[in-house]
Amino acid sequence: MKIWTAAFAASLVLLAGSATAQDKRPYKIGVLTDMTGILSSSLGAGSVDGARMAIEDFGKTVNGQPIELVFADHQNKPDIGAAIARKWFDVDGVDAIMDIGNSAVALAVRELVQSKNKIAIYSGASSADLTGKSCSPNTVQWSHDSYLFAHALPAALLRQGRKKWFLIVQDWAFGHSLESEVKKVVSENGGEIVDSVRHPPGTMDFSSFLVRAQSSGADTVAFLSAGQDLTNMIKQAHEFGLANGNQQLVALAFLLADAHGLGPQQAEGILFATVWYWNLDKRAREWSERFFVRNKVMPAEAHAAVYSSTMHLLKAVSAAGSTDTEKVMAKMRELPVNDFYTDGIKLREDGRLPRKAYVARTKSPEESREPWDYYKIVSEIAPEATWRPLSDKACPLIK
Repeated sequence: MKIWTAAFAASLVLLAGSATAQDKRPYKIGVLTDMTGILSSSLGAGSVDGARMAIEDFGKTVNGQPIELVFADHQNKPDIGAAIARKWFDVDGVDAIMDIGNSAVALAVRELVQSKNKIAIYSGASSADLTGKSCSPNTVQWSHDSYLFAHALPAALLRQGRKKWFLIVQDWAFGHSLESEVKKVVSENGGEIVDSVRHPPGTMDFSSFLVRAQSSGADTVAFLSAGQDLTNMIKQAHEFGLANGNQQLVALAFLLADAHGLGPQQAEGILFATVWYWNLDKRAREWSERFFVRNKVMPAEAHAAVYSSTMHLLKAVSAAGSTDTEKVMAKMRELPVNDFYTDGIKLREDGRLPRKAYVARTKSPEESREPWDYYKIVSEIAPEATWRPLSDKACPLIK
């Protein structure tokens, strides 16, 4: 009897130890991003460190569990991104994926996130379909999207009389989504798409597209591209004299890394919409200066969004007292987002964080007073004028 009792007690100790070990498993966050390709300067290592900073500021544990960060390069290929996500979920125990940064990869990963009942928060991925027809109860879009890019600035320019548009479009999911939205906005505001051409990602020579735009009769030339493709296109537009003519150059998805890559001389006068800027206000600047010390660059829009979304995710896990996806997502929607990135905004049921945005213009060399001083905020755009309204019912979750 004593032998049986001792054995039973020992088994209870082993079970308790096993349960404790299981309870204290790491809460794993994966940053899936472009580390080496055409989007890497706006995403990449900065997105990884944005998540790392949030984990450090949160205290490195949540509900007694250590927080672990992993990251990987999806190389802008949906099959590679999906394979990484599958391994993270099935083998490595990753609970949530951040950034992603490429819309085609995000759409591929979305299916896995849903089937595995995990969480994905998009910061760089910009297709509006991610909160439209491809929305999910487990996914969130934290930063800019193609709906914002297509509506915030084009509608204003059309009202000013710029009615004839020439579009140069990056030939992948983001570019297609943006092209569709821009064509709709131009048509609804009495404008005309004079011509629209597509280029594959990684194009180096845009001369044929730019000559075609220059001779098209369009009063507005809109670059519907992102990353290194966009900066190469703008540089070549300057070489062909488009920037000095009567045509307004519009870079709808223009980001801080693009402004830095071009410099004030070549970036001067470009109009664009943005959700955030490192020198927007005191809180933004203070966080950005911390980021700069670590990374030697000022944070781009997605870098700040990855920090903000990671911090909010961890607050939700803490408030839920659980890592259960449904409970965490419920807390993410219940808690307002309050940080240097967003003031008191709650997530919508379609996964959109509906913060305000801005119309900006790149400064001239004379206006730029310090390193990284590239943006001049022209006007503020209210959330209801920035994002697709819920009344459109583009997301199947909207009843």
